[in-house]
Amino acid sequence: MDGCSPVRGAIQALRVLQTGRCVDPCSMTNLETLPASLTVSGEGPLDGEPVEMSQLVLPCHANHRGELGPGQLLKWMDITGCLAAEKHAGMLCVTASMDDIHFEQTIRVGQAVLIKARVNRAFNTSLEVGISVRVDDLESGRQEQVCKAYSTFVVRKNHKQKVQLRAVRPTSSEEWQEHKLAAERRRMRLTHSDTLIELLRDANLANVPERVLGEDDGGPDTSVPGETTRVQSVELVLPPHANHQGNTFGGQIMAWMETVASLAASHLCGEHATLRAIDMFQFRGPSAVGDRLTLRAIVNNSFHTVMEVGVCVEAWNSDDPPGPTRHINSAFLVYSVKKPSGEFRTLPRIRPALGDGQRRYREAIARKKIRLERKFIFSCKPSQAPLSVPWETSNQAYLSYNNVSALTSLAGCGGWEHVSTKNGITLWSIEDGIFLSFRIQMEATVPAEQAFLLLSDLHNRHLWDKHYQKCSRILAVDDDDAIFHVQGPAVGRDEMVRDFVVLMSRRRPCDDGEPYLVAFRSVTLPAAPTPPACIRGEVQCAGFVVEPLEANLSQVSYFNQATTSFLPYISSDIAGLSAECHTQFQSCRLFLEHNSKL
Repeated sequence: MDGCSPVRGAIQALRVLQTGRCVDPCSMTNLETLPASLTVSGEGPLDGEPVEMSQLVLPCHANHRGELGPGQLLKWMDITGCLAAEKHAGMLCVTASMDDIHFEQTIRVGQAVLIKARVNRAFNTSLEVGISVRVDDLESGRQEQVCKAYSTFVVRKNHKQKVQLRAVRPTSSEEWQEHKLAAERRRMRLTHSDTLIELLRDANLANVPERVLGEDDGGPDTSVPGETTRVQSVELVLPPHANHQGNTFGGQIMAWMETVASLAASHLCGEHATLRAIDMFQFRGPSAVGDRLTLRAIVNNSFHTVMEVGVCVEAWNSDDPPGPTRHINSAFLVYSVKKPSGEFRTLPRIRPALGDGQRRYREAIARKKIRLERKFIFSCKPSQAPLSVPWETSNQAYLSYNNVSALTSLAGCGGWEHVSTKNGITLWSIEDGIFLSFRIQMEATVPAEQAFLLLSDLHNRHLWDKHYQKCSRILAVDDDDAIFHVQGPAVGRDEMVRDFVVLMSRRRPCDDGEPYLVAFRSVTLPAAPTPPACIRGEVQCAGFVVEPLEANLSQVSYFNQATTSFLPYISSDIAGLSAECHTQFQSCRLFLEHNSKL
């Protein structure tokens, strides 16, 4: 694992499985055996505790600049994540994928790497593991975030074995939020390929533009042929490259991929490149000791100061019958070149070859668009982010995730202050920085599933909510997401009518005991301009959380992170000058109970 001895990785792996914490394998003299009591349904050792790895960066881990090689870091991350998965499952696990990674800091020789991995959620035969990496400067004592990643591991079973992983039991509000959002992240992974396909159908990407051919507005052609950046390498899988299951260690494959990708990136600019980000690693099949792995890398496109490098891994064995090689993995890595001043260098443009080169060029543009949209949605602080984000094919999965995530976070907040209770309906509020949020909670004699369906159908909301005078569906994204145009009343004598364009994302529970969610947030669509004589309002975060109490009894909670568009409707209630919201949600309860039959 650290290049000193082939068996040290296996020793440390066994130690982490037993104790849940990495220790220095150099201090061990005897190889210890795995406990015989690891079962699928039983509780593993130190259940609920994360697996932690601490490594001192030595010269053998670093590149020529004295920085920790990204490939070595990926190996350590994969080891820690895999052992966390196996600790929870009580069975052997293999890496299925690692989500996008953005590197915020470089790590230098002499610093310590602190890696923590925890299982966020267990599905039927797979687990999501959250991995966080920090760097510890031993001289100053300062720690900084390096990156965060989510990996999916799959239980390795024989054909006769039936596996049902035990559920994860979160113990803190942060763990609960990660647990709930794991299902949403899984949903994003499944739709990632479809999003790319939809983008490639866009008219702007359907045809290769003139700049693809390297034409530079009549000036000299300074573009670099894409084929000149191609790198190929063959690796023989030896026992030190295998994990404790006999398969090629996933982290080792990722490290080899990063090596050939960095070589391809350096071919474009004639300098050593720095890894900035990685798109999803996706393992499509296993390889084992004795396999030959062919790794191919090429720069797909360059964008001012960043370039995308595509890497493909195929496996073959001398014992295999003649035929095509096995596709093992593919990934896309983003590199930049730093000047001595710390600024990023402007990169030459790519001139792709006809056919596959142009296809890769177009796909790189689509992936860049997805990356930028994702970064914009996820990195903006609530106080800085615009309330209404344009809805596009490239960001629809991330807007839906952000919608559900914001409601989950708001519902999990502590410190709510009681405002009033009337007729079994309670109003709470909380002030957090510049935001004032409120929660309205009640019980209704209605099955949770039926309450969920009724509250997510905005066409009927005008029957109990006077703020929804008109409502029409603009776009049906899928079965669980849709965009609506809502028109409400004017507030105040001289106010104009307000209208809203909102994304509705509804989610059923994945496990017993989890609530139903119906989340709302504002988006913008060219097809929904502001009507005449209206003021466009905005919704930061709102929605319903429905929890089943009994077969025909549910707890319904409404949350709203109030914006200036919505404060006029609720300010009197929060100040105790009105009970209008109690009356409105009394109507909501009557509506739900009147339509309580499934």
